[in-house]
Amino acid sequence: MLILLILSISSAEGQGGGGGVIDVVAKFGAKADEKTDLSKPLLDAWKEACASTSPAKIVIPKGIYFLSTATLDGPCKAPIELQVQGTLKAPADPGAFKEPKWIAFNRIENFKLSGGGVFDGQGTVAYKREDCEKHDYCDSLPINLRFDFLTNAMIQGITTKDSKQFHVNFLGCKNITFEHFIISAPGDSPNIDGIHIGRSDGVNVLNTEIKTGDDCVSIGDGSKNLVINGVTCGPGHGISIGNPVLFKNEELVDGVTVKNCTLTNTSNGVRIKSWPGAELGTCSNIHFEDITMTNVSSPIIIDQKYCPWNKCKINEESKVKLSNISFKNIHGTSALPEAVKIICSATLPCENVELADIEITLSGTNGPTVSQCSNVKPKVSGKQNPVACSAPIAAKPTPVA
Repeated sequence: MLILLILSISSAEGQGGGGGVIDVVAKFGAKADEKTDLSKPLLDAWKEACASTSPAKIVIPKGIYFLSTATLDGPCKAPIELQVQGTLKAPADPGAFKEPKWIAFNRIENFKLSGGGVFDGQGTVAYKREDCEKHDYCDSLPINLRFDFLTNAMIQGITTKDSKQFHVNFLGCKNITFEHFIISAPGDSPNIDGIHIGRSDGVNVLNTEIKTGDDCVSIGDGSKNLVINGVTCGPGHGISIGNPVLFKNEELVDGVTVKNCTLTNTSNGVRIKSWPGAELGTCSNIHFEDITMTNVSSPIIIDQKYCPWNKCKINEESKVKLSNISFKNIHGTSALPEAVKIICSATLPCENVELADIEITLSGTNGPTVSQCSNVKPKVSGKQNPVACSAPIAAKPTPVA
């Protein structure tokens, strides 16, 4: 489907009338002067392209443009491509935004975003605000790129940098591929996930480089049939299936494969987490394979007692059922002795957890790494360093982000 989409758009180039190539500078007077708002030329171009009955491509040529905000709505009548060759800059002042989004793509089918361009969220002012966990401030900051209810889309060869909140957020999408995507933000940028996926089916994140201050990839409730392959992560908090079913009416997570990924200097490696007291739900068929870790603080972790900022009640247990989870051929170095931590719920112990060919040593020392388990009996095969489930759980485990 994606190949047909790309070919159909390419074949329309140069056609007269509807469809073809729409240049926002040549046709709608956009200016690459870093001060004239690109919003109206972009929205005008989108309106024309979206109404076309033949495939259309919008081009933003090379240059640096100021863009206040834009929501690009579908449905459109034919496949559509937005080719960003230049750099788009957001307002630096977080107060300039009325909604928590900078650029949003909504209810579009057969869409491509390409061109090698940059989406610069100019988030350094927002990063200076502290104590995000104690306020709603960070949740109200704009996400660089929102993709809501898209079907059959390709996001390729794009960079997003210094977003004020998440770089990319997916909601309600189906059959989406990210490829050769770059995400860049400082390691101390707060609450800045690279890519967050929620309630989406068939999302592929391929050959992507992510440097950020929170999870490189975070997977929320309702996510199904996801493939994360060839991702390099660091700095950041790793690749997380996070907080499934924290609230009522959240949906199951099923079918996630994370493969051929490299994590460097991250606070976590590959992780599944749920809150004590989380609502009844399931998270199943999760597979981590062929992962390289370098100086990662918690390389392998299932944490059903995840409780940042001490907001949980004493003796609460997670009601999320975790099953059919595998960690295979994971190797490298850990920044802390606890290289493997599988801490499951006493109410609903983990089922069918597999550890195969694990080789994780301690960074910068000859000391051993350890493996800790609770409420789980994993299937073990191949080399195991550290020896699976061989160490007691500390009374006060090392906190993780």
